[in-house]
Amino acid sequence: MSDLRSLATEQANARTKNLDSLSTEQILRAINREDTTVPKAVARAIPQIKRAVDGIAPRLQTGGRLFYVGAGTSGRLGALDASEMPPTYGVRTTLVQGIIAGGPRALRRSIEGAEDDGAAGIAAIAKKKISSRDAVIGLSASGRAAYVRDALKEAARRGAFTACITCNRNSRLIPFAQVAIVVETGPEAVAGSTRMKAGTAQKLVLNMISTASMIRLGRVKGNRMVDLKIKCDKLRERAALLVIDETGASMTAALGALKSAKGSIRKAIALITA
Repeated sequence: MSDLRSLATEQANARTKNLDSLSTEQILRAINREDTTVPKAVARAIPQIKRAVDGIAPRLQTGGRLFYVGAGTSGRLGALDASEMPPTYGVRTTLVQGIIAGGPRALRRSIEGAEDDGAAGIAAIAKKKISSRDAVIGLSASGRAAYVRDALKEAARRGAFTACITCNRNSRLIPFAQVAIVVETGPEAVAGSTRMKAGTAQKLVLNMISTASMIRLGRVKGNRMVDLKIKCDKLRERAALLVIDETGASMTAALGALKSAKGSIRKAIALITA
């Protein structure tokens, strides 16, 4: 109990103390006012985010993998970011992986007690055979999740590059991270509901880390996703428009080149410009 009271994310927010007496619009405006503070908190952590990317990208370039380890909301955000990498950047599904306390079932329903199982966190790292070639990011708004803490500690013991994303300066994850990304979002609109500002902050940081890492890997040309996987009509049209913008070809020619190139945007561009 005393530990919780020391965490900024667990404090009652003086700005929203009368939340239950407000109208619907007032509630929404109060939440929105709190949300506007998040990007500034993330901006203050950019030096540490840079250090994380600089530690991760070289490992991915040399055959290593990136793992996100989290519990609850943090674990779901990590799994979400990892799942977007193959279709967006054309990388293998094992390059970026999410590990969540409670396993895949926890992605769909809350398994709160799973975050206290440190031994399961250690086992998850062992199961993935994480080594010095890999990078591991622990995600926990409070830093109290034993699953995440012990997983990060085990990853460090195995020589992996370790980082953490947390929202409290006294987070228990920090001692086990080579780079500690601390985004101090402060008290939530609803006290202790860290799926709100803290969750938003973690999502923003994950976006930055994975996107910057993929750019460092050469998976972006200019600001275009030249390695995206065509899995639906929207992505087929997006790919064709990218080919058109790069070559000046017609839609018919772009689609034909993509078909000949078996969906590879890079090869389609090369076919047209050859």
